[in-house]
Amino acid sequence: MSIVFLGTPAFAVPSLERLARDGHQIAAVVTQPDRPAGRKRQPRSSPVKIAAQGLGLPVPQPANLRDTDFIANMRRLSPQVMVVAAYGEILRQSVLDIPARGVLNIHPSLLPRWRGASPIPAAILAGDERTGISIMLMDAGMDSGPLLAQTDVPIADEDTTLSLTDTLAREGADLIARTLPRWLSAELAPKPQDEELATYCPLLRKGDGAIDWALPAVDIWRRVRAYNPWPGAFTLLDGELLYIWRAWPLDDRLATTSGTVTELPNELRARLPDGSRGEAAFTVQTAGGLLVPLEVQRSGRRALSAVEFTRGMRRIIGRRLESPAAV
Repeated sequence: MSIVFLGTPAFAVPSLERLARDGHQIAAVVTQPDRPAGRKRQPRSSPVKIAAQGLGLPVPQPANLRDTDFIANMRRLSPQVMVVAAYGEILRQSVLDIPARGVLNIHPSLLPRWRGASPIPAAILAGDERTGISIMLMDAGMDSGPLLAQTDVPIADEDTTLSLTDTLAREGADLIARTLPRWLSAELAPKPQDEELATYCPLLRKGDGAIDWALPAVDIWRRVRAYNPWPGAFTLLDGELLYIWRAWPLDDRLATTSGTVTELPNELRARLPDGSRGEAAFTVQTAGGLLVPLEVQRSGRRALSAVEFTRGMRRIIGRRLESPAAV
């Protein structure tokens, strides 16, 4: 009984490794073609390709899943089931029809909430208190197939897309390991999703990270977390990009103009999380409350705590950070 695994980013690696460790016969691991990366734009293998090669598994990399040679090769393998984790391309019916027991998808949200390309950032942006993993039997729609299993995960105030992706990757590996044997032995009945509860999230764009200081501090704080590690939440200081990687919101007002940098009084510092007080050095006025940056990075330089940053930018108090979309 063989499996074909499809995945590309680091999120998919724990699931691949867990299925291999559990003794499943993996006939092939399909991943995206190598892409140019880094300053020299050299081709770089995906995390899934690197993991699959380490396991000694064959790794086909079709230009797209409509490739006739790829489809013919998959049919020759005759897998019992396919398992997909963030492959990066919609599967057409010609692929969905190949495995006898269908295609299972490991999706990082509590479907039908947050169907689409960016469910983890979407959950943080919306202020959701919980998210999770859904194992779904794929159909030709956008994450609309019936559910086989779900597990939920709390979203902490400190969570970013990066940290939450790591957590959900581990949860996804555990859930597919428990679900797949039960599906193959016909112990599970697929449960249709409630279409009335469906929400959707688009693919992120670079421009999404531009900070609008006319928003409330809580909304900007969620964007800082949701866009870490990509595209990053950024503003302009003297016309240059300044990324804010970590921050904390406070329900106070110290300046009349949104985007104005002010000193951080000790009474407000005391309201920051214990582990963050030593990193904070200033605050920024928003349309509703204050945003206290904790980790920032000027374009082309390394990330610094706000305290380290102000040592090289002593005259930042009173300056105004600009919203890139308005400049």
